[in-house]
Amino acid sequence: MSDFKKHDRASAPEASKALIDKSEATFGRLPGLHAIMAESPGLLEGYQTLHRLFQDTSFDADELTVVWQTINVEHECHYCVPAHTGIAKMMKVSDDIIDALRDETPLPSDKLEALRTFTLAMVRTRGNVTEQDLQAFYDAGYAQRQVLEVILGLSQKVMSNYVNHIAQTPIDEPFKKFEWKKAK
Repeated sequence: MSDFKKHDRASAPEASKALIDKSEATFGRLPGLHAIMAESPGLLEGYQTLHRLFQDTSFDADELTVVWQTINVEHECHYCVPAHTGIAKMMKVSDDIIDALRDETPLPSDKLEALRTFTLAMVRTRGNVTEQDLQAFYDAGYAQRQVLEVILGLSQKVMSNYVNHIAQTPIDEPFKKFEWKKAK
């Protein structure tokens, strides 16, 4: 079992207190991931900033979900897949998309499938995608801006997925009903 501390406002380092307040205001509670990240104010602030910036990209709710969940599933993040399932439902993403991402089955549109394929290529090659990977992404209707925005989303997810692996972050109560394990 992990011994990473889950902070609250009382136990957090001084520089994390305002960040905890921000998380609670945004989510109506303090997510377990944020409670653990609070040990490192810079990490929590960086994660919050990347989250906000990624939400402000050119991607719509379906596309945001495709990028987030593709990375979460590929990294086998026990915490983020359930959390982003709940978030996707709150964002009114269809169950067809949510289930296809969780189950690694075909998405309901070629464009979303191209986004998942490109995101996986970025993760698996550590950014060393081929010209063919880029061209297929462009042929699906995306542009250089979206290539860079996938990198932004990947940066955010590396932070959360890796913290959750190391800290073995318990799934937050509202998301326990979406618990997930990668199909082998």
